[in-house]
Amino acid sequence: MSLAENNPGRDASASRRALSGVLREPLVHFLAIGAVLLGAYSLFERAPQEEASPKEIVLSVDSMAQLLMIFESQWKRQPTQDEFNAMIEDRIRQDILYREALALGLDKEDTIVKRRMAQKMQFLAEDVAAQQEPTSDELRAWFAGHTDLFTVPARISFRHLYFSPDKRGGSARDDAGKALAGLDGAPQNAALTGSLGDHFMFQDYYGDRASQAIAGEFGVEFADAVATLQPGSWQGPVKSGYGWHLVFVDNKTAARVPAFEEVEQEVKTAWLGTQKAEAWRKAYEEMRAKYTVIMPVPAEADEAGAPEGTVAQTPGQAAGAPL
Repeated sequence: MSLAENNPGRDASASRRALSGVLREPLVHFLAIGAVLLGAYSLFERAPQEEASPKEIVLSVDSMAQLLMIFESQWKRQPTQDEFNAMIEDRIRQDILYREALALGLDKEDTIVKRRMAQKMQFLAEDVAAQQEPTSDELRAWFAGHTDLFTVPARISFRHLYFSPDKRGGSARDDAGKALAGLDGAPQNAALTGSLGDHFMFQDYYGDRASQAIAGEFGVEFADAVATLQPGSWQGPVKSGYGWHLVFVDNKTAARVPAFEEVEQEVKTAWLGTQKAEAWRKAYEEMRAKYTVIMPVPAEADEAGAPEGTVAQTPGQAAGAPL
């Protein structure tokens, strides 16, 4: 038998005390009042209200609840009353400063404000496309026409011997060629190989690397040359950004196009990206078509009868296009 069963009166008393403490919290009062107001709003149709005065700042229940959610998501707890009051005052301060800045015209010709507003317009256009949920058949068809985006590149595993121009001067390539003759038929890990070349600052063996990764390490010329080598023997000399190398290709894996099922999620992500870009392109073209742009040009280039020193773009004409 549990402790609560032994003494139900004591347990009930403790629960009442805990509940009483919670109910005394101001935030609980606020949320309860908000719930009542929202319920009343849904039951009774409110009379139309006049627009708020420009000098009034109205904080709704939803906006205040959002402040609570933001605080809780960041700090993993409810704010104290002082913290909550500070959040509300910060929100009021933000609204006041925003309105006063607008009244002073501080938003005019402000590059940062323009860029932010333009970015919001682009987000709005892209959000329309993001709400679309493609079917599996749509993704398969799109994947079939864009397999190049998902091709798994060829990969190579190789060992190399390095011949340093810093140590050997102009004879580095010739020394590599002489060493190759002595390695004819030798396996990649032959005991004598370590004594033939010079110390390399990075690795002696590179396993399962794509050509792009090899190029990033040794240079494009070296990566392209290694890609043409056949596995199973020492070959070279091959030039890199560091000097000369003898290379033993251990294994090569050809490039391949994966099955749709292997990359379905990646296909969906890429498809959504193209849909967003297309939605934004169409939205901008529609907006651009509403405007005529006046820009300065040299007087001698004006052949369209526009005022000297200016030229007008017709609605929809791309900036910089011949006029």
